[in-house]
Order: sequence, then structure tokens, then C-alpha cells
Amino acid sequence: MTRFICVQCGTQFAETPAPPPSCPICEDERQYVRWSGQEWTTVEELRTKHRNVFTEEGGPIGIGIEPDFAIGQRALAIPTGDGAILWDCVSLVKEEAVERIRRMGGLKAIAISHPHFYSAMAEWSEAFGGAPVYLHEDDRSWVMNPHGAIRFWSGETLEIAPGFTLIRTGGHFEGSAVLHHAAGADGGGDLFVGDTLSVLQDRRHVSFMRSYPNFIPLNRSAVERIGAALAPYPFQRIFGASAHRNILQDGKAALVRSVERYLRAIRD
Repeated sequence: MTRFICVQCGTQFAETPAPPPSCPICEDERQYVRWSGQEWTTVEELRTKHRNVFTEEGGPIGIGIEPDFAIGQRALAIPTGDGAILWDCVSLVKEEAVERIRRMGGLKAIAISHPHFYSAMAEWSEAFGGAPVYLHEDDRSWVMNPHGAIRFWSGETLEIAPGFTLIRTGGHFEGSAVLHHAAGADGGGDLFVGDTLSVLQDRRHVSFMRSYPNFIPLNRSAVERIGAALAPYPFQRIFGASAHRNILQDGKAALVRSVERYLRAIRD
């Protein structure tokens, strides 16, 4: 029995004797099936062809895959003073990545923004003795590899460690979430967003989409809801989905002007 991994989105599926017939995540309108058709790989194959790469990002450590695989996001190992939190996930975990996190005190928890980044969350949890994986209840149906480490949370917020709060914003997915670290940026606050909010190339703005590859925008009420969900939280820095795709100062102001700019752009 094998946990097959979708080559297009990087999602690992539950154990089966043969590859699944399709990937529901890729068949959804927010993602897409490869032009060449559905293709599968395994953790073992990935380990022979790819490696984990690391980026220093002002406290958090980025963990990616090289050569690029699937969507191409990077995870972030965030120091807490008592171990690390892994924000978002990638499809490959090798011993060097495990050792990096062990040097940070081990893995306290895994929290993931939305289903496109669930990837090999079970492998990461198991590498650290069953570290809990926090997913929002509204996205339960998108879990392709049910696992005992998964902790579904509901409602609008959840503190998973002192000063670390998951905030449900919705938008990209019903359960899309961000992680707020109150003590980040020397007390100014950090916001980890995946692509619930997408940090743009100018690193001064964010934007919002239902589907990034298929260019399906969010409507006014969804974007206003994201802004309202984040209004109570101060933050200086916003960490996006890709290496160094971060806003490093005045993050809250960047969010406010980005919401205003987006709403102007879609106004009749």
C-alpha cells in the first residue's frame, strides 16, 4: 500500500494499492489538471529526485523543494521559544529538514492555511512523533489523507500556542486561515498568510482570489470579510507563500490600502 502524491498539486492521498483515479483538489475550479493528464508520484521517488532547501527569513526558516515541485510554495518553521510551529506544508520531508527543526527545539504543531498546501502533512507530523496538525473544520472534505494527528478547529479564531492565533478569513476556501504571531517583529506582530492573501511582487500590497491559476476573483463581500477579520490584529510583517515574498514593514497599512485598491478595481 502506498500514499500516492499528486504531481500537479502535491497532495498526498491515503494508502491505496494503486494510484487514485483522479485528484479532486485539481479537478476543482480553483486548481487544474495537468495538460498531459493526471500523474502520481511517491515520497520515496521525491526523495531520490528532490531536496529540501532553506531560506532565512528574519526569524522564521523557509523550507522548500528543489527542483520545484507541484505548486511551489514553501513552508515556514517559526520559532516559539519552546519548539517551532510549521506554517503550511510541502510534499517532501528529508532528514536535513527534520534536523533543522530539532535544533529549534522540535515541532510543537503544524498549521495550514488551506487545502492546496495540505501536501504531505501526515509525513511531517509523523517525522516529529505525531505533532498535531490544525485544519479548519470548513475544509474537512478536502482532506485526502485522513490522519490521527489532524485537529479540526471551528469558529473564527484558535490560539495554538501562547501568542500564536489562527484566524479564519474565508475567501480562497471556506476555511482559509492565517496565523498571527503577536510577539513577531519585535512586538509589532507577524502575519503568515499562505495565499489566503497573496503578497504581490512589489511586496507593498496583497491581493485576493478564489482561483489564482484560473484568475477567478473574490467578490466584494468576501474581501471586506477578510479585512474585518484582520482588523483587530496589529502586524508589521506579512509572510507570503513563496521564499522572501514578504512585506517587511507597515504590514497592516499594506493590507488596508490593498483592500481599498481591490474594491475600487471591481467596482461597477
